[in-house]
Amino acid sequence: MTRLFRTALTLLTVTAAPLAFGTVATAQVSGIATANPTIAIAKTKAFSAAYSQIGTQYKSSFDQIDARNKTLNDLRAQLDTDKNKQLTQEELDAAVRANSPVLKSMETEEEEIQKLQTPAIKAQMFAVENIFKEYSNAQQQVVSDKKISVILSPDAFIYAPPQTDITDAITAVLDTRVPTVSTTPPATWQPQRNTVSLHQQLQQLLVASARNQAAQQPPAAQPASR
Repeated sequence: MTRLFRTALTLLTVTAAPLAFGTVATAQVSGIATANPTIAIAKTKAFSAAYSQIGTQYKSSFDQIDARNKTLNDLRAQLDTDKNKQLTQEELDAAVRANSPVLKSMETEEEEIQKLQTPAIKAQMFAVENIFKEYSNAQQQVVSDKKISVILSPDAFIYAPPQTDITDAITAVLDTRVPTVSTTPPATWQPQRNTVSLHQQLQQLLVASARNQAAQQPPAAQPASR
């Protein structure tokens, strides 16, 4: 039961439409600059197209994952003894002590979800890794073009004017160097460790972007009362 309570990795697909990240000024930058590799990759055309293709290719799997997640939520609700819609560790421990058959059902659903999502996640990582392979070259080109001496993480700055951010410039070079990427990894391919970390950061970025876009949507009109 080591994987019983592990949260399944959220698997998102994005359309070919640009993600909702702001753009920065394109003024010449010299000296010290900042860049965010995760955002630079997320804004590339290759990334957007690859995730869109994966969303289409694995739609059946996504639909099955959604259905199994609903079943999993129903099972969790059975163990939510105080009915507050939050399954606590205490409630899980109580179910374990009672040897509840619901636990086995939950484990089965989680194992099936993991099987269903693994091929799509691997395809995403393969695409991400192939874009990231050119990141260093793209960054070096921007460094040379803009005569930059030092690049720091955005977190290293207390304040920096917008024109110090060269993320968009790196994205533009990546679009030239890597216009498209394959989403079909070889059978024996395994992602590098930094690819796994980058993929997780990109997933978190997509979740945050989706939430931000949802929050900016106007509320649905309420039907007029009679």
